[in-house]
Formats: sequence, structure tokens, C-alpha cells
Amino acid sequence: MESTSELNILKRLLEEYQGRLVRFAYSYVRDWGVAEDFTLEAFMYYWENRRTLTPGTNAPAYILTIVKHKCLNYLEHLQVKEGVAEKLRNHAAWELQMRIATLEACEPNELFTSDMQEIVRKTLAGLPAQTRRIFSMSRYENKSHKEIAAQCGMSVKGVEFHIAKALKILRQNLKDYFPLLGMLLSELLY
Repeated sequence: MESTSELNILKRLLEEYQGRLVRFAYSYVRDWGVAEDFTLEAFMYYWENRRTLTPGTNAPAYILTIVKHKCLNYLEHLQVKEGVAEKLRNHAAWELQMRIATLEACEPNELFTSDMQEIVRKTLAGLPAQTRRIFSMSRYENKSHKEIAAQCGMSVKGVEFHIAKALKILRQNLKDYFPLLGMLLSELLY
């Protein structure tokens, strides 16, 4: 049980040093909440261990040492965290640079290797005649859906159905090639 004189000592220490210690901690951690927490934790640690300290221990210096170590640990943790963040930023920058370089080197005409061209040829050959004809008119003759509908004697919706059907089969047959091929086909074929 604490005596009144002990509590008075703690009260005096808090009144005299708490503000200075918080400002000291803040000057390093740059966060008032963290600085206040470290200071109060240091006072509590001192108070809980006061009876095991060497007689004549300089209480303010002892508490300041605790605050100092808490600030050091905090800053070292921030330094490690910043190092990891820097590595992640460097990796992200490298990845972005690789994507840019890959995209710059990308030649759409070369994307379709002979194997893929063969798959496209066989897929189109395997389509029903009307679907193949409508798809070819759209993609190879650059005709609009309206023009194709008029030429084939059907509605624009019917033309869209046949084109969607051909694209679906092409996507399925080419799915094992490049992960981006689906996106590229969407952009190239629409």
C-alpha cells in the first residue's frame, strides 16, 4: 500500500516533469498522443518498480531514460517499416517499368503466332456458315452491324448474336495463350 508521502512524491514528479518529458518525446516521435503515452508508461513503470531500484536513484533521469528507450524503439520500428515500404515502392516501380517496357515492345501483329493463327483459322472454319460469314464481314471487311444486317436480311440484334457467338468460341479456344490475350482480343475484336 502506498503511503501518502510516496503518492505526494509521484504527484510532484508528474507536475514537475510530465510536460517536459512529453515535449522531449514529441520532439522525436512527432506525435503528441504517442509522446503522452510513452511518458505516462514511463511514469507507471517507474512507480511499479520504485521499490526495486537502488536507493538514491534519480527518478527524473530514470523516467527520462525509459522515455528515451521507448522513443528509440518507436523510431527504429518506423525505420524498419519505412525500409519495407521503400522496398515495396521500388518493386512496384520496377514492375511498372517492366509493364511499360513490355507494352512498348508489344507488336500486335506478332501476338498472333502461327499456332494461334491456326487456332483462329480452325475455329472460324468450324463455325456455322452464317456465323462465320457475319463475323468475317464485321472483322475483316469492317462492315457495321447495320450494313451486315441489311446485306444478310436480318436484324442488328441477330448480327450481334452471331458475332458474340463467334467471339465466345474464339475466347474459349485461345484461353491457354497469354493471360492478357482475352483483354487484347476484346479490344482488338470489338
